[in-house]
Amino acid sequence: MARRSHSCNLRTGRFSEPGRIYLVTSRLDKRSTDFVDWRLGRLLVGELRDVQMAGLANSLAWVVMPDHFHWLVELRAGSLSAVVQRVKSKTAIAVNRVTGRQGRFWQWGYHDKAVRYEEDLREFARYIIANPVRAGLVKCVGDYPLWDTIWLDRRNQEVLS
Repeated sequence: MARRSHSCNLRTGRFSEPGRIYLVTSRLDKRSTDFVDWRLGRLLVGELRDVQMAGLANSLAWVVMPDHFHWLVELRAGSLSAVVQRVKSKTAIAVNRVTGRQGRFWQWGYHDKAVRYEEDLREFARYIIANPVRAGLVKCVGDYPLWDTIWLDRRNQEVLS
């Protein structure tokens, strides 16, 4: 008997408000590792920048892993689900255009956590950008091409405290 997806449960009780900061995570469909090709990952990065340029969100930190991404984001306008849907949809269209594929690119839904201002945002940023190191993809964060944070000290590539 086929099991039903419970991704719809991710939306239960979801509320988004402009000015709030969220930690968002979304995975590629079937845990595909398309973002091993950093050029495809750059397409997602472009979409993260586009929503910022459109005034919908401020990216505080993000990392694109081979099969998912983490995004610390301040919502500026609209709903979080609309912003995430836009990023995922436009990324899927761009990746499919470049690769000549069709069909679903992302898993349904996404995970989000509202971050209280009292929490240390830099700690969230450190956690996010250290993912490639914890996953054994690189020895140091500076060796990984698909991450950024507003708290970056570009001289020694450490998150400022």
